[in-house]
Amino acid sequence: MKHRALIVGYILLIWFVISFVTNLIGPLMPIIIQDFKLSLAMAGFLPFSFFLAYGLVSIPGGMLVEAKGSRTTILVAFSLNFVGALAIALMPSYATAIGGLFVIGLGMALLQVVINPLMRTAGGEAHFAFFSVMGQLVFGLASFLSPFGFKLLMERPDAGAGLAWVPFYWIFALAFLLLIAANQTLPLPEVELKDDERAGGWAAYKELLARRDVKLFFLGIMAYVGTEQTLANWMSQFLATYHHFSATEEGADAVGRFWGLMSLGCLLGLGLLKLLDSRVVLAGFTVLAIGCAAIALFGPAGAALWAFPLCGFFLSVMFSVVFSLGLNSVPRHHGAFSGVLCTGILGGAVVPMIVGVLGDAIGLRAAMGVVFLTLIYILGVSAWARPLVRNETVPLSRLIAQLKPRQQA
Repeated sequence: MKHRALIVGYILLIWFVISFVTNLIGPLMPIIIQDFKLSLAMAGFLPFSFFLAYGLVSIPGGMLVEAKGSRTTILVAFSLNFVGALAIALMPSYATAIGGLFVIGLGMALLQVVINPLMRTAGGEAHFAFFSVMGQLVFGLASFLSPFGFKLLMERPDAGAGLAWVPFYWIFALAFLLLIAANQTLPLPEVELKDDERAGGWAAYKELLARRDVKLFFLGIMAYVGTEQTLANWMSQFLATYHHFSATEEGADAVGRFWGLMSLGCLLGLGLLKLLDSRVVLAGFTVLAIGCAAIALFGPAGAALWAFPLCGFFLSVMFSVVFSLGLNSVPRHHGAFSGVLCTGILGGAVVPMIVGVLGDAIGLRAAMGVVFLTLIYILGVSAWARPLVRNETVPLSRLIAQLKPRQQA
């Protein structure tokens, strides 16, 4: 395809922006609590508003891609992003932050829906797996860099003047304008959705939602995203409250390491999924995540500073394994089921808000114990899941033999 490198680069840039903007919420939480004098419950509405948008738009977004195509969907998405970021930048207040994050979340959800089929078309189906992994690496890199970008901004000389985080949203607004211009000028290909990418009709959703396992897998995605966002968003506040670490120093560093180790965990997970049944990998990683969460919440300061990021390492495989177990458990309507599962991302809205509400009543440490319930549910998925198709595995000796020629080359 002509201009392939340019278009793939643009798509990778979109992945970077999605991740960078999304994962800024975590390190921002303690600062916004301080700037606006918020209770934990009120602060919990910040990630709630953002991830609620994912739950509302995932299925309609798929229908928009089918009806209007990728260029229009991306235009709508970045326009929403721009409006949300500009509103926060112009009128920084608690209410504007809630509304602005919701509007930004709507745009991000639309981008998540369109980005994979566009990458498959632009990069070529034969190269889709390679470019998908590259996209995940770029996503992970942005997740890692976002808290450090926040830290640099907060360390500038005039940062003590109050609302020092607002310039981020001016930068985001400008970036979204530039991405809108690129979207309208780049020669984006027409995307023809495959059967497993189509949103499907209402009859497909009715059939799926009549199945008990579909509802349980939906709850599995809710549990995972709720766990991930609870740890990412409340980690810095926890470290400041109980161990007196700075939210703009050690807290931001911990959030960055959380996302960085999550990317490294994905690499280990890829290797283990070549050797073991995905349910075994899911169970092992979940048990280790529960152990790390226990140390993070109840261990000494130094241990907590590293146990929180290590949770990210062991959370790394959960979304993809639960998602694939779900899709491999139904014989048809995979595109519609993908929409149902993506709607489960609203777990990132519900669980952190529950933690905030409980935190005001019983303390943040006890409230964050909710993650043990969500992780135990994910552990349950590894026990009861009965996929029609299992992940292909090979003996360790054969895997090593396959790698040797590449190493010699």
